[in-house]
Amino acid sequence: MAHRVTGSELTHKQWVFAFSLVTCLFFTWGFAYGLLDVLNAHFQTIFKIGKTQSTLLQLAYFGAYLVYAPFASLFMERYGYKKGIHMGLTLYSLGAIFFWPSAVYRAYGGFVGCTFVIGCGLSCLEVAANSYISVLGSPKYAAARLNFSQGFQGVASFAGPMIASRWFFQGKNSTSLDTVQWVYLAVAGLGLVLNILFYFCTLPEITQDALAQEMHEVGMTNDKDPFWKQYRCIFGWVAQTAYVGAQVAVASLAVNFLAEQGVGIDKPLASQLFSYCQITFTVGRFVGVVFLKWVDPALLLSFYAIACCAFSLGVSYGPGLSGVGCLFALFFFESICYPVIFTLATKNLGRHTKRGSGLIVMGVGGGAWFPPAAGSIADRDKTAHSYIVPFAGYVAMTIYAIGITIDQTRRGGFRLRTIDEIAEKRAQLEREKVHSSSDSDIDKKGSVEYVEAV
Repeated sequence: MAHRVTGSELTHKQWVFAFSLVTCLFFTWGFAYGLLDVLNAHFQTIFKIGKTQSTLLQLAYFGAYLVYAPFASLFMERYGYKKGIHMGLTLYSLGAIFFWPSAVYRAYGGFVGCTFVIGCGLSCLEVAANSYISVLGSPKYAAARLNFSQGFQGVASFAGPMIASRWFFQGKNSTSLDTVQWVYLAVAGLGLVLNILFYFCTLPEITQDALAQEMHEVGMTNDKDPFWKQYRCIFGWVAQTAYVGAQVAVASLAVNFLAEQGVGIDKPLASQLFSYCQITFTVGRFVGVVFLKWVDPALLLSFYAIACCAFSLGVSYGPGLSGVGCLFALFFFESICYPVIFTLATKNLGRHTKRGSGLIVMGVGGGAWFPPAAGSIADRDKTAHSYIVPFAGYVAMTIYAIGITIDQTRRGGFRLRTIDEIAEKRAQLEREKVHSSSDSDIDKKGSVEYVEAV
């Protein structure tokens, strides 16, 4: 049985080692996700398929999250984070290696199947890594920590499209799958190397029992209710499903949108601009880390969510370069949404932490059905108007963010600054203990003086 420990009990050296190692995982699925969006447009050319059919890749990738994330959370409840990471990396490498025969036989169905296996592996890694980073230290900075780690996912996400714009769409490679098989062979190798590293490394196991005990010591007992009554987490799943669906719909048709704006942008340049959009997204993640160190996460998410709503409408109806500018702004304001929703929804879940993490990661499945809806509009009308579908997802996220802010205000007053609720409760209990002891001394002193007077 794993030693019962919380993130706050680790030494500085243990904390840095665990944080660095788990953060490496974010790069792996960021790279896979970045390649996915450009492959979407590339396969339209190779296999002569429409925009709607090309989104089958997104359906397979994100549908895997919907199917596999609950199983991954139950697996980690029983066997711990480290074994869950091994399972995820194994599936990730297996899915990537089978891109080779799919490319050799030019089988689009094979690519879709391999993408599903990769998605299963990545859903397992997300349940483990997001949850582990969130509980690896003070809850006050959970959102900032997760934003920082996910920033490296952003780095990989723009590296993917940059590789694609250089190799997939240039010269003879614009109608070839040869480079695809080599890239995914390298991806499989990356997964194998990480799997070996994790096998030989000691990763401190943060248990749900220890997290629950830390809460109970300060009188926070909300995790004693059954999981289905953890409404903050349940509604967080709805918000995450809507947000991820919106984010994936935006990214999956970005290359098509940029090429259709009538400002002299061809497919190779559109792919390169999409990389710059991902760079904007990544910069937004690291900027968000600074904001989240000081500003309450729910309040900041409310502001960013409203901005996403506004700029998605700008993309949909803005002509020419104004629409392109709104797309870049939209990528910036999307940056903090996923990790902040995750940390808000899984905050103070105690014994339900891993199950709650699985549910929120399951929300990534929203990426399976938003892109086909947007692609259908793009096929019938034009790509710009398809961005009304992401707008609907951002509205749902906005309602959740504002709802959490209102609930916090109702319970403890409006707050602009981020706080550590457990530390605040502990300090309050200490003050009450000191005050009670002081009152007892005063009563005792008064009693002695009365006896002396008599």
